[in-house]
Amino acid sequence: MMYASRRKPVLYFKDDRSFLSRKCTVWKLFGLCMLFVLGSLLWVQLTCSGDMSQTVGSSHLPHQPCPVERQSSSADDPSWGPHKMALIVPFRERFEELLVFVPYMHAFLNKKKIRHKIFIVNQLDHFRFNRASLINVGFMESGNDTDYIAMHDVDLLPQNEDLDYGFSKEGPFHVASPELHPLYHYKTYVGGILLLSKKHYQLCNGMSNRFWGWGREDDEFFRRLKTADLKLFRPTGITTGTKTFRHIHDPGWRKRDQKRIAAQKQEQFKVDPEGGLTNLRYKVESRQEVTISGAPCTVINTFLECDLSLTPWCQSS
Repeated sequence: MMYASRRKPVLYFKDDRSFLSRKCTVWKLFGLCMLFVLGSLLWVQLTCSGDMSQTVGSSHLPHQPCPVERQSSSADDPSWGPHKMALIVPFRERFEELLVFVPYMHAFLNKKKIRHKIFIVNQLDHFRFNRASLINVGFMESGNDTDYIAMHDVDLLPQNEDLDYGFSKEGPFHVASPELHPLYHYKTYVGGILLLSKKHYQLCNGMSNRFWGWGREDDEFFRRLKTADLKLFRPTGITTGTKTFRHIHDPGWRKRDQKRIAAQKQEQFKVDPEGGLTNLRYKVESRQEVTISGAPCTVINTFLECDLSLTPWCQSS
């Protein structure tokens, strides 16, 4: 009796204590879980809020909403200077080169503290490629927040950080000069990469629209620079020679359109005194703000028009 009477209170007390302990443990676990969830949500909000605000305004979502490293902003930094470049890339179907070009040039220009916007002028029509007209379109569509342009081939990447991409007040600046370009070395060459103020480009009436297919449009533009009495400047003090640029075009994979159709062979060496910005005919199908590996650019999808009575060689046959 004594043993049994002693055990009952102990067993009862043990049972009650065990029940209370289990009850407290469940509530504690629930509270800890809620704190953990709320803390995690707060951390995500604080770390990603800046990137998410940029993502909401665009239909093109970046691959990494929380990038590890942000590009430094030039908006309120006077060391970037007052000028802003419109980097104009005439383009058709060379997507593998574009995927390399845009992030590379964005990083290169940011490192040099060059304010810039990259415009990819994408030719959609069925006519032959017209580099000069696409550059004219890029000039017309680049907006009022840029004051100089870079006519830039998509397959040419600068390898020397001493190359100057800044505003050239005195006259056009040919970055890819003949002694530095990996392929073209004649004295009157002004292709590849050419910088000039919008005022000077307007003075030349832009580039001729008569050049369908590959080549000769920049040779005609050299004559325009002379006619406008503009002095051409080129890099000095660059010691890397023809290794100054990386040429990423693969001629085996993508052939140049070097056909000369109808009277094109004779006409390609003539000066076009009236053509240019004043007789440019085109239609913008759409504008798209996109990012490539975190680098922003504007794609201008464009239909060029061709007057068959003036340039029947705009068609392949």
